[in-house]
Amino acid sequence: MRDTVTLRIFNTMSKKEEEFTPLDGHNVKMYVCGVTVYDDIHMGHARSIIVFDMIARYLRYRGYNVKHLTNFTDVDDKIINRAAERGMDPLDLSKLYIERYFEDIDRLGVRRADAYPMASENIDAIISMVQKIIDNGYGYQSEDGSVYFSVEKVKDYGRLTGQKLEDMQAGARVEINEMKRNPYDFALWKAAKPGEISWDSPWGRGRPGWHIECSAMCNEYLGETIDIHGGGNDLIFPHHENEILQSEAANRKPLARFWIHNGMLQVQNAKMAKSAGNFFTVRDVLKVHTPEEIRFFVLSAHYRGPQVYSPDALEEAAASLRRLHNTYSELMARRDTARGDEDAFAPVAAFRQAFMDAMDQDFNSRAAISALFELVREVNKLLAEDKLSKEGVSNVLAALNEMDEVFGILPPEAPVTRDNSSEMIELLLEVRDELRKRKQYDLADMVRNGLNDLGVEIQDTAEGAKWKRNA
Repeated sequence: MRDTVTLRIFNTMSKKEEEFTPLDGHNVKMYVCGVTVYDDIHMGHARSIIVFDMIARYLRYRGYNVKHLTNFTDVDDKIINRAAERGMDPLDLSKLYIERYFEDIDRLGVRRADAYPMASENIDAIISMVQKIIDNGYGYQSEDGSVYFSVEKVKDYGRLTGQKLEDMQAGARVEINEMKRNPYDFALWKAAKPGEISWDSPWGRGRPGWHIECSAMCNEYLGETIDIHGGGNDLIFPHHENEILQSEAANRKPLARFWIHNGMLQVQNAKMAKSAGNFFTVRDVLKVHTPEEIRFFVLSAHYRGPQVYSPDALEEAAASLRRLHNTYSELMARRDTARGDEDAFAPVAAFRQAFMDAMDQDFNSRAAISALFELVREVNKLLAEDKLSKEGVSNVLAALNEMDEVFGILPPEAPVTRDNSSEMIELLLEVRDELRKRKQYDLADMVRNGLNDLGVEIQDTAEGAKWKRNA
C-alpha cells in the first residue's frame, strides 16, 4: 500500500482539498453528528451513515487507526412532543428508536462506530462545558435560568460557511426570545418547563441546548481537538458553526482540523426530510432492495454532491450491481475448475491503482466504481473465452474482496458450489456426435441450437467438435 500522505480530503473550513495528516501519527479521531431519535431513519439518514461508514473503512484500509464516534440526540423538543403524543417517557421513546436504528444500520452492513454517546448520559460533561464558557466570558444566564452563548463576543463567526452572520439567516433556528441579548444568541442550557424532562444544574433544573451536546461529548470522548468532524451539509449552519464557537470558547483550541460534509438526498428537487413528508424509511426500502443495492446506490455518487432519490434510480443501480454479482458468482464457481493460462495480473493491478487513486482524491467512490466496472468488463471477456487460470481467478477475487472491505457491496454469501457447466457441455457434444452418427440430424441440430442460445458456440473441425463461450 502506498504512503498515507497521498490522501487528500476536501475541508469545508478551507473550501479546498488538503493533504490529510492526523495530529497523532496514524491515529485518527473522527466525530460524526448522528440522528435525533424520535422516529425511524430514512434514506437521507442512510446516505450520511453509509458515506461515513465508507470513509472510516477507507481510512482503516489505508492503515490508520480510527476512533469513530457518532452521537444520538436523545433529548430534544421533537422527542418530548412525540413522547407526549404517545403517553411515553421521552427517554423510553429515544431508547426504542435507538434500538431500531441499530437494527437498520446492521441490516445495511454498516460497521458500528466505536461509541454512540447520548446527551442524557453526559449531562455532567455538558454542564461542565457550559460553566467553562460562562467563566471565559462567552455565556450568560437569563432571568428564567437558561444559559445563552453571546455571539457578539466572537469576531470571526461564520468561518465554516464563509459568510457573515447577517447573511446566514436562511434555514437557521433563530428563536425570538426576550431572554436573549441578541436574536442570534443560542441556548447552551434550557430552563425546564412544567412537566418536561430536566436535570439539576448550577442555573436551576433544565436540559441541554441542541449544539452543546456535541461539543461536550466530542471533548469528553475524543479530546479538545480532533482530526475529522463530519455530518450532512445541512448542519454546517447553525449547528457546526455553533459547535466551533462553544468548543473554542471553552478550550481556546480548534475543535477539528478537517470538516467533512455529505450532500443531501433529494426527492423532486427538495431535501428528503420528515418535516417535508417526502421521505422513504430504510425499513420500507429494505423490503424491496438488498442492503448491498442500497449501499451501491449511495456510493455510486460522490458524497459531497446532492443525490437524487427515486425508486427508478434505485432499481437502475440494483441492475448494475446484479451484473457485478453475476461476475463475482461466476468467479467463485470457477475457483477450482478454471483451465486457462491468463493470470489477470495487468487488469487487477490497473484496477487497484485506479481504485486507490480515486479514493485518495476526496473519497471519490463514483470514480472507484467506474474503475471496478472496467475490471469487470475485462474479466468477463476472459471468462467468456475460458482464458482465466485458477491463479487468475484467485487474483481477481482477491482484488474484489479487498475493494469490498471499503464498499460492502458484494454478496454476503457468495455461491461456493462447483461449476459443472463445462462437463455438461462436453456431455451434450457427445450426445450430439452420437445423434449425427445415427443420422438423426434434426435432434443433433436441436442440441447445437440450444447450446448456442445459452451462449455456447459450436465449431465442427477435422478433430471433432470444439466449443467456446460467447462474450
